[in-house]
Parts: sequence; C-alpha cells; structure tokens
Amino acid sequence: MDKIATRDAYGKTLLELGSQNNNIVVLDADLSKSTKTNEFAKAYPERFFDMGISEQDMIGTAAGLATCGKIPFASSFAVFATGRAYDQIRDSICYPNLNVKIAATHAGLTVGEDGATHQALEDISLMRSLPNMTVITPADGTSAKALIKLAAEHKGPVYIRLGRPSVPVIYQDTQQFQIGKGIKLKEGKHISIIAAGIMVSKALEAADALQKEGITAEVIDIHTIKPIDKDLIIDTARKTGRVITCEEHNIYGGLGSAVCEVLSENYPVRVKRIGVKDTFGESGTPDELLKKYGLTSEDIVMAARELL
Repeated sequence: MDKIATRDAYGKTLLELGSQNNNIVVLDADLSKSTKTNEFAKAYPERFFDMGISEQDMIGTAAGLATCGKIPFASSFAVFATGRAYDQIRDSICYPNLNVKIAATHAGLTVGEDGATHQALEDISLMRSLPNMTVITPADGTSAKALIKLAAEHKGPVYIRLGRPSVPVIYQDTQQFQIGKGIKLKEGKHISIIAAGIMVSKALEAADALQKEGITAEVIDIHTIKPIDKDLIIDTARKTGRVITCEEHNIYGGLGSAVCEVLSENYPVRVKRIGVKDTFGESGTPDELLKKYGLTSEDIVMAARELL
C-alpha cells in the first residue's frame, strides 16, 4: 500500500491553491521545512511570511491579513500552533469569526523521538471547544488534499490536524468529501469502529482481523470532528449497538468525547474509547509509542471482543 504523510500533501496542496488564488497567503513559525510550507515560500515569496518562533504574533498577523480579504494559512507544529497561541486564536480569530486556517503538523504521538513536549495530545480538545471553529483530521494524503481545498473555500476559522510520518493511502482521487460529513468505509453489523486521522487505517486493519473471527465491523472515518456527523454516528449505533472510537489524542475532549456526547443525548449504547489514557507521551519511534499507549489494530480487536 502506498504511503504519504499528510503534511506532504499539505505542502503540495498549498502550491496548487497558491497558483489559483492570489489571496492565499502562508505564515510559518520558523518550521517551514518541517511543515512543508517552504515550497510555497519558494514559489510565492511575496505571499509567505516567516514569523520566527513567535506563534502568538503569527496568529495575530493572520487575523489582520484576514480582515483585508486574504486567506491565511498559519502553520506550525500542532502543540505550538494551539497551546502557545490559544488566547490569540480564541479572541483574535474565533470571536470575530475571521477566515483563518490553522494547519498544524506533527500532531499526536507519532512525532516520535521528539518526545512529550512536541506531542500534541490535547489540541483537538482545545480547538473544538472554541465557537466558530471547524476541526478537520484527515486520514491520509488524498483526504488531506481534498479537505485542505475545502477549508480554503470555507468561510471562517478552520483547524487542520496533520501528521509527521507517512501513512497508508486509503482513498482514491475520485472520492468526494464534504466538511461535516463522515465516510463509511466498511459495512458491518456487529460493532462500529469510528476513527479519525491515522487511526482510520488501524481501524480497517482491525476490521479485517475481526472478519476472520466472524465479526463484521462497520468502519467510519470522521474526518471532521467539528461539526461532527451526528446522523452517521446515530445510524451506525442503531445498527450495531456497540461503538469503539479511535484517536491519536487524549481520550478526554477529542473524538471519543464528541461521539459520546452525540450518543448520550440521542441513542445511548456501550462505547469503548481507544486513545491516550490521560497521560503525556515519551520519546520513541512512532510504532513503539502506538504500541505502548494502546493505539494498534490489535488493541482495537481486543476492545471489540470485550464489547461483544
């Protein structure tokens, strides 16, 4: 299976968007080589702004550019883009509902050897609690490309969560995406697996393993965590009666919490949340960390057996 990092898809999509719309501008906080905005900087230097290690200034400047009709993409590692600049995102972007896109790379445990200080495990929680903010977590390079284009067309703040390592390509280029609408990747009748980001490919692997035991799992990619696709979540819960959520994020405040909010208010069923259990990460390879913190396809299979 081909692999591509969602941050690589981001860099390529920015180039495409930049050639189509002169209002696209890109800001970075001294990490353009890693966030892949450096290619846009080479192609369109008059529309690229390296703000240095100053995320608050980057967000404030992006807000100002948005008031002048520009479409800013502000880029940094997820842990810095959200945590260091939270106040500016809240008061300067979300409160006035400005048209700024925050593209945050290196999210989750798979930052790897950089360790806990660089692993964003709380960013979805921070961003989805902000009024007016849309939160997107692509599962692969194809969906990243499509959703970044939709984010550019969307009027208002958008948080786009991207990863560091290459991940399996799940979608064909012909797949249609819509902000706020999840995608059912696999039909099933015994259990539902609702995943986001890199965990979508893990969910598909788990479904294949469960199939060998005679258990059919419905796999859903919730690429937009806010606004979340309530209808799809309720429909799959009605069908299977059991739900597992999978996210590369703290289990508090992320996808699992969002799904539980929907189900508890509309169609309560048993839920197990696969995610980081309210702890910081540590240094290691991505695969080592996913195994240590229980984010593998084998962990999803075990959770399914416990629910059935």
